[in-house]
Amino acid sequence: MMGGANAAPVQIILQGNNLDEMLEYSEKLKALVSGVSGTAEVQSTVEGGNPEISVDIDREKMASLGLSLDMVGATMQNAFTGNTDTRFKDGEYEYDIRVQLDAFERRNQNDIRSLGFLNSRGELIKLAQFANVQSSSGPARLERKDKITSLTIESQVIGRPIGTVSQEIEALIASSDVPETIEISYGGDLESQNESFGALGMALVTSLLLVYLIMVALYDSWVQPFIVMFSIPVALIGAYLALALAMQNMSIFSMLGLIMLIGLVVKNAILIVDFVNQLKREGMESKAAIIEGTMERFRPILMTTIAMVIAMVPIAIATVAGSEWKNGLAWVLIGGLTSSMILTLIIVPVVYRVTDAIGERWTKWRAKKKPSVEIAAV
Repeated sequence: MMGGANAAPVQIILQGNNLDEMLEYSEKLKALVSGVSGTAEVQSTVEGGNPEISVDIDREKMASLGLSLDMVGATMQNAFTGNTDTRFKDGEYEYDIRVQLDAFERRNQNDIRSLGFLNSRGELIKLAQFANVQSSSGPARLERKDKITSLTIESQVIGRPIGTVSQEIEALIASSDVPETIEISYGGDLESQNESFGALGMALVTSLLLVYLIMVALYDSWVQPFIVMFSIPVALIGAYLALALAMQNMSIFSMLGLIMLIGLVVKNAILIVDFVNQLKREGMESKAAIIEGTMERFRPILMTTIAMVIAMVPIAIATVAGSEWKNGLAWVLIGGLTSSMILTLIIVPVVYRVTDAIGERWTKWRAKKKPSVEIAAV
C-alpha cells in the first residue's frame, strides 16, 4: 500500500546468463501478458537495439604489449566517463572539473581505435593493436538481481483484480516453452500478496488453535470446545457469500476480517453451550436442556449480532478515498456474523445432541463391561 505510485502491480522477473536469449524471450512474454484481459502498458525494463561501440579485447596481445586489464579499464573509464580528481576553488566554494574525451571523439570509431595507453615500459600503445572495435547494438540498461543478469516485464492492471490477472499470467507462462537457462520469478503486488497471505494464513490457523485450547482449559473438556468450533465454518459461508454479492476481492483487510470473525462468532455458540450445561446441572434432561437453552439464548444472540452488523454498515458502504481498503473487512464481518447468527442456532444444538448421545452410549457400554471385568478379576 505504501509503495511508489509508479511501481507496476504485475512484475515478471527473468534471470539468466544469456542476455540475448532473455531479450528474445521477453518479447514473446510481453505478447502473452498483453493478451490477458485487464493488462495495460506492458513493457520491459531492459530493451535491446540501443546502438553502441563494442570493444573486444584480446587478452594475450594486451599482456604481450605490457598492459593489464586494470590499466586498460581505468584509462577507458577516464576517457569515456571522465574523472573529477581536479577541483576549481572560488572563494569558499569548490567545483568539480570533469576531464574526459570530447563527445565527437567518443563516437568516432577511428578515434577510439587510436586511443593511447601507456604500458609498464613507458611505451604508448593504441587500442587497435590489441582490441577489435566495431559497431553493435545492446540493451539500453543492465540490471542485476542476486548478482545475476535480469530484466523485468511490468504491467499495469485496469478493471480486474490483480490476483486474478496474475493467476492467468502464471498459467500462460507455465504452459509456454520457457528456455531452460531462464529462471522466472514474480515481484510487485503479487509477491507482496503471497507473502502477506502466507503470514495471515498462519495467523488464522494459530488463532483457531488458541481459541480451541483456551476453551479446553475453561470447560475442562475436549469435546465441548469442539462443539463451539462448529460456529466458525458456518460464519465463513456468510463471509465469502457477502464478498461475492458485494463484488469485493479477497484482500489483506478481508483476511484480517476473517481472523476477527473467529473471536466474534464463537461467543454465540458459547452462550448456547454454557446455558445448556447449566440446565443439565440443575437436573434437566439433555434434549430438553438443549431446546430450552437454545430458545433462551436466541434473544441475546440476536441483539448482539444485529448491533455489530449495523455498526459495520457505514464502513461497508463508504465511498470516500481509501474506503475500498476497508470495505472488504466490513463485508466479511457482516456476512459472517449474519450467517453465524442463523446457522449456529441450528448446527450447534444438533452437534451438542449428537455428542451427548455418543457420550451416553459410551457410558452405558462401560457400565455393562465393568461387572464382567470385576468377576474375571475375582
